[in-house]
Amino acid sequence: MAMNPRHERAVIRKILAGDRAAAEELVRAHQPSLYAYMLRMTGRPEVAEDVVQEAMVRALTNLHRYDPRFRFSTWLFTIAKRLHVNAAQRLAPSFDSDVVAGAGEKAWAHQSTVMAEAQITGVRHDALKGALEALTEDQREAVILFYQLQWSVEQIGEYLDCPVGTVKSHLHRARKRMRDVLEQKASESTAVREAIA
Repeated sequence: MAMNPRHERAVIRKILAGDRAAAEELVRAHQPSLYAYMLRMTGRPEVAEDVVQEAMVRALTNLHRYDPRFRFSTWLFTIAKRLHVNAAQRLAPSFDSDVVAGAGEKAWAHQSTVMAEAQITGVRHDALKGALEALTEDQREAVILFYQLQWSVEQIGEYLDCPVGTVKSHLHRARKRMRDVLEQKASESTAVREAIA
C-alpha cells in the first residue's frame, strides 16, 4: 500500500510527535517492498528479514534526521543497502531458494510431473541467478528496482544518486549482459535452453 507524499509527510510528523499508530502505518506501507528488494539483493530470506527489521528500527529511531525534500523510501532503502553491505561482508551472498516444497506429499503418479516442473523451475532460477550475479551491483539494483518493484528511472536515479541517463544505461547494459549470459548457458545446456524457451 503506497502512500502519497503529502500523507506520508503527515504520518512522519505524527511519528515525530510520538504517535505509535502512525509508525505502524509507515512500516506497513514500506516493509513489503523493502523486503522484496532485500530478498532479491541477498537471495536469503533470513538475511533480508534481519536487514529490513534493522533498517525500519534505524529509520524510526533517526526519523528526526530525515530530509523531507527527498522520498522517504529512498532514505529507507539507503539505510537498508548500507546494512546489506555490512551483512554481505559477513555472509557470502547466495541466491538459493526452495523450488518445490512438499513434492514428496504428492501421489506417485504426479511425482514425475511435479519433479519435471521443479527441475525446469530450478533450471530457470539457476539461469536467472547466474545472469543476475554477472551484473555489477549498480546494474543488479537497477534491474531489481525497475522490474520487481516498478520504481521509475527517476526514483532509481535519486536512490543511486546518479542521473536518469545513467540509470537507463545501467538497465540497457544489464539486459544485454543478462541476455548474453542466458544465451551462453542455453548453448551449453539443453536443460537451460528448454527452460528459458
